[in-house]
Amino acid sequence: MSEALARVRALPIWSGEIDIELLSGGLSNESYKVSDGGKAYVVRFGRDFPFHHVSRDREAMVSAAAARAGLAPALVHSGPGVLVIDYIDGKTFEAGDVANDIPRITDLIHRYHQTMPKEVSGPAFMFWPFHVIRDYARTLEAGGSRMVGELPGYLELAEELERAQMPLPIIFGHNDLLPANFIDDGQRLWLIDFEYGGFSTAMFDLAGLASNAGFDEEQSALLLALYFGRQPDSALVRSHAAMQCASLLREAMWSMVSELHLDAPGADYVAYTGENLDRLAAALDSYRFRFGRA
Repeated sequence: MSEALARVRALPIWSGEIDIELLSGGLSNESYKVSDGGKAYVVRFGRDFPFHHVSRDREAMVSAAAARAGLAPALVHSGPGVLVIDYIDGKTFEAGDVANDIPRITDLIHRYHQTMPKEVSGPAFMFWPFHVIRDYARTLEAGGSRMVGELPGYLELAEELERAQMPLPIIFGHNDLLPANFIDDGQRLWLIDFEYGGFSTAMFDLAGLASNAGFDEEQSALLLALYFGRQPDSALVRSHAAMQCASLLREAMWSMVSELHLDAPGADYVAYTGENLDRLAAALDSYRFRFGRA
């Protein structure tokens, strides 16, 4: 902790004496609220995670692009392993807040998807969740994960869920729409944390949002109707339900890989793996009851 505080104080952007407060909640990064000269900032430390396809240079680029688009707080400073952004004084969403604010959330996601391709720069990055799942399986096998015996089943399931996807235009996705990545300052919504940002399918963001916020079928149907501007047909509903399962499988395998490679303060990756596998089992039972196997 003292080393991290020293790193914060050593940043060459402060105007004088600063106050530092640890922010809780991250599973892979350390974040601090820093007050300096009457303004507040978030300092976020994190290294590159090749095993998670995370590049901090790309995260900084996407953060700056989202700020230019008016969707995210301003990026104040970036350097090796560190980002500094404006602190938003507002309510960090929980699952119930997302479920109660579907129209505004959907509008923000749609604007992000459509605006960001005009703002991002540099080499294009493609986030395809089924590739991520397959690559995680390779990483887990190479690392001797305790879950190696389950990998063939995970890969078979991923193929089934991928077959259920309907073709959609390529957008620029956030790809990590946890409730805590939305902040309401009382006047508008902000989106934060862009380490997985990349060109993708809108369905992954829509499914991840619904899964992470615990949407029921009616809430998911409203999300799809608002996003696509029409009542969802059976193919769209099935694609979304399948992608919710894929999102949970990817999150569970993210945690399995993290068991091998990460040690964030306070994070219990084994428990998080189990939590997501339980949620996946429930979602998969519901999906197959409604739609059968692809």
